[in-house]
Amino acid sequence: MQRATTEPQGLGRTTSPTFIELGVSVPVTRALHMRGTERPFEIQSLVIPDALAGRDVLARSRTGSGKTLAFAAPLVELLTPNGRSPAALILAPTRELASQVTEEFRVIADVKHLQIAAVYGGVGIGPQAKRARRADILVATPGRLIDLVTRKLLRLDQVRICVLDEADRMLDMGFLPDVTRILQMLRPDRQTMLFSATLDGEVGRLATRFTRNAVLHEVGESGLHLTDATHRFIAVEQPRKIQALIRELAADRGLTLVFVRTKFGADRLARNLRREGFRAGELHGGMSQPQRERALGRFASGANDVRVATDVAARGLDLDDITHVINFDAPADEKAYIHRVGRTARAGRGGEGVTFVTPQQRFEVGRIARKLQLYAEFARVGGQVRKEDGMANKDKGGAKNKKTASKTLKQKREAKRSKGTSGSAGSVRTTGG
Repeated sequence: MQRATTEPQGLGRTTSPTFIELGVSVPVTRALHMRGTERPFEIQSLVIPDALAGRDVLARSRTGSGKTLAFAAPLVELLTPNGRSPAALILAPTRELASQVTEEFRVIADVKHLQIAAVYGGVGIGPQAKRARRADILVATPGRLIDLVTRKLLRLDQVRICVLDEADRMLDMGFLPDVTRILQMLRPDRQTMLFSATLDGEVGRLATRFTRNAVLHEVGESGLHLTDATHRFIAVEQPRKIQALIRELAADRGLTLVFVRTKFGADRLARNLRREGFRAGELHGGMSQPQRERALGRFASGANDVRVATDVAARGLDLDDITHVINFDAPADEKAYIHRVGRTARAGRGGEGVTFVTPQQRFEVGRIARKLQLYAEFARVGGQVRKEDGMANKDKGGAKNKKTASKTLKQKREAKRSKGTSGSAGSVRTTGG
């Protein structure tokens, strides 16, 4: 593995490169400008020259950093239209991300007359297989891709460029055996690019096994990290959460993502918000793929500017225009918090993450805030986050329960002592009772 310098070759440290300077052609650059992308983000400036040179690449960057274009632009430049079998394969952890990557590719793939297709579960396999066979670029989730290959509906022997997008999430979701099997199917002289929020553990071992002399690029700090969002915690009683949500949604905002724990909760809350006059919709695992795609389309267009979602359904959701994320139900842990609030404040834009905290959740949410170093933000709801032991926010109910427990234990001990010293008296009380 080669650790690259932080600046592309031939460019000074103070230079802000253009896509042309990075090696992207004029037609592709023009297409990027038409979609509003004037200058490359940092991860794009680092990766594109090495990718164009045919090198294997390991890139660590967070979601929302512009990494899709970091592999999409060079991939489009390196391929020529064929139409007989995929020459490039992009593996993505979820159908939502696969769909979004496909659309982002399409903007520049059309300029080079390249065919692109996506394959993922939840829709008919026949039409997908037909499109996949004719595609130059194939975006796929691991499970559906293996299904197509196993049924002999698709061949991968012509794939000469493979990209693993959000590799850490793929492995977190249990796809390591599938990903390993797919990589073993590909020709050994392929170019491999791996993008991930972390490059240690299983991801690191996967990279070591399936890349050759890879160039390493890292953007931002490793480990858990937050986007540049503003973070707020709101203390609220459970019965008053809907009223609190209505107040937040009535304020000045753009697209807003509201997180709940269950699909039933998502349906119920979206229904209640529509009754209140909000353009709200739901997004959860109980919906079919066409329903989910329509829901995402309405959200992206602003037809629904409030989307109530579960954690699993929102994986891979990549929209730059989300200004607010509201945790109606508190996240389970710090990783879930980052995943949720990471949907806003993307690509250099601002955003706000709001978390409702009931009295019963104060300790657990305080623990999350402590791990993410959101001490001041959490303290504004009346909580205290202690770095040393985390035993903050012992409420009066907890003290009362402890006192009651001590009193009960004392009574049991006295009863036992009384029974041991005056058994006859105990018998009289029992029979007389």
